[in-house]
Amino acid sequence: MNGVELAWFEWRSDLRGSEPTILLAHATGFHARVWDQTIRALGDRHVIAVDQRGHGRSEKTEIDHWNVFGRDLAAFVRHLDLRDVIGVGHSMGGHAMVEAAAACAGRFRALVLIDPVIASPGDYGEGGWKISSLAGEKHPTAKRKNHFSSPQEMFERFESRAPYVVFEREALRDYCDWGLLPAPDGNGLLLACPPETEASVYMTSRTNPGVYTSVRAVKVPVLVLRAKVPPPDREAMDFSSSPTWPGLVNEFERGREVWFEDRTHFLPMEIPGRVAELILEHARNAGA
Repeated sequence: MNGVELAWFEWRSDLRGSEPTILLAHATGFHARVWDQTIRALGDRHVIAVDQRGHGRSEKTEIDHWNVFGRDLAAFVRHLDLRDVIGVGHSMGGHAMVEAAAACAGRFRALVLIDPVIASPGDYGEGGWKISSLAGEKHPTAKRKNHFSSPQEMFERFESRAPYVVFEREALRDYCDWGLLPAPDGNGLLLACPPETEASVYMTSRTNPGVYTSVRAVKVPVLVLRAKVPPPDREAMDFSSSPTWPGLVNEFERGREVWFEDRTHFLPMEIPGRVAELILEHARNAGA
């Protein structure tokens, strides 16, 4: 789809076409199965969670422009002929879901954007921009530990570290259990999102000012979940707070917001049950 092979996971496939579909798109560096705890709380619903390009079990590729994620999701929705979609995206996945909903007008019933990485229009500059280097150094995520002997080793490494320390324990288990793939040489396991790919996503995060054309084209009800306000001196890779422009909700024709003033950017892994409640509430309000 859109030039890449995408992997996805589906729950209650027998309901496809007869019930609304909750379509889930994850954040940078994660994968479709980080939604498992949220999905468990959604109950008896038709749900699809996608591994975005470069992530999980989808085709590995580095990223040079953020518009590819939305195009991928739009192609995916058309490929499966999905209708009455409740599009749910976290972080970069929220950015992509906006693009997909605008491109597939008539197929979406509502959107839930969980701290989507959409900056203010002025932050993109004319034509957008990307980071070519950081004082000649690799992006920090390109230096991540990439080799593990087991998901348990990954879990033990992350369980006391930020930002993973705020995850529900089962959500962290899901991230680790599904976040590794066998190394090609048969020696251990590697991250399912290669560090170089993750770095390329962060380095191109301001390449898509056209997302605001999509924002204004979305006519369905939109719920924005936003994490706590960042400090004035927030570092670029500090996700203990929100990277979302506070004014974003007002750019949607039918937008509303729930603000979690004491929660981090990682809401689906931090409070999956509450996220599921809000998805279902928003779906009901949209007639789904």
